Amino acid sequence: MTPTLRTERLHLEPYVPEDEDGFVALFQDARVSRWMGDGTTSEADDRALFGRIFSKVYAEELFDVWAVRRDGRLVGHAEIKRTDQVDGFEIIYALAPEAWGCGLGGEVAEAIVAYGFGTLGLTEVHATVAAPNTASLALLARLGFTHVRDVTETDGSTTRVLTRHRTTPTGPSPA
Repeated sequence: MTPTLRTERLHLEPYVPEDEDGFVALFQDARVSRWMGDGTTSEADDRALFGRIFSKVYAEELFDVWAVRRDGRLVGHAEIKRTDQVDGFEIIYALAPEAWGCGLGGEVAEAIVAYGFGTLGLTEVHATVAAPNTASLALLARLGFTHVRDVTETDGSTTRVLTRHRTTPTGPSPA
């Protein structure tokens, strides 16, 4: 079961059904979705994705996925899961634009990394970032991630694979 994680300003909690509209709004925002997967999809697809979090991901305990909240309000999404693209565990996070620029991205990423190292016992975690997403690349570099390789996508774009190795335990613990 996905635990609740707490940072100085954020709570990472399992989604509840009432989060559907906020989840869809986050994923429908082109400023956010342009950096995620294949970009913006239809609202129906995002609603189906939200449904699968409950019917598949949580029901089968496939991986950890969180609603990111600040002051009780949904401001983002976070995951840590095994993926073939990195041949290990990848962190994934997104914040609503109104939460950008105040250090919350680093806070949520560090919380997921600490969970991966501490609770999951991982020795390394990975992130994949579109090469033009310089803000995320800089944030991850500040958190100790290093560039490992580039992947050329089918559309010709480049995705950077970054890795951080465990050094010492840090960050929040499950609540």
